[in-house]
Amino acid sequence: MALNLDSKKAVVEEVAVFAAKAHSAIAAEYRGLTVTELTELRKTARETGVYLRVVKNTLAKRAVAGTEFECMQSGLVGPLLIAFSMEDPGSAARLISNFAKTNDKLITKIVAIGGQAFGASELPRLASLPTRDQGIAMLMSVMKAPTAKLVRTLAALKDQKEAA
Repeated sequence: MALNLDSKKAVVEEVAVFAAKAHSAIAAEYRGLTVTELTELRKTARETGVYLRVVKNTLAKRAVAGTEFECMQSGLVGPLLIAFSMEDPGSAARLISNFAKTNDKLITKIVAIGGQAFGASELPRLASLPTRDQGIAMLMSVMKAPTAKLVRTLAALKDQKEAA
């Protein structure tokens, strides 16, 4: 079904709003996926804080213009869906990566983060980034380590003096 001009403007505005707030973006070719598989992908995207949209390439190019994802414009060809990470930089990459493991028809074309576009080979690297909670836990464990070592050292000194 063809979109009229107002519908096209609405799609561009909607995608542009999410592109302006997103941490990273993934463009993937969905050719050959069934409606059921796409519905499953959309459901998982909603649950993981990823904005997922199948959008015409010309509209996607207009939507990402003026955002840090403008670098993706040259690669937006063919039937693509765009996934924007809204909560943490790796969430869209994890979504696409995990879904592609069971559905070989979903092919990553572009990975974009920090104003730079990368090829599909960078998807696993972006997907391996820790979530916000995991990052905080890692930071806290690093901050806690010196204190724990000091306590163990003082306890060992106390035990050593008691033994003598």
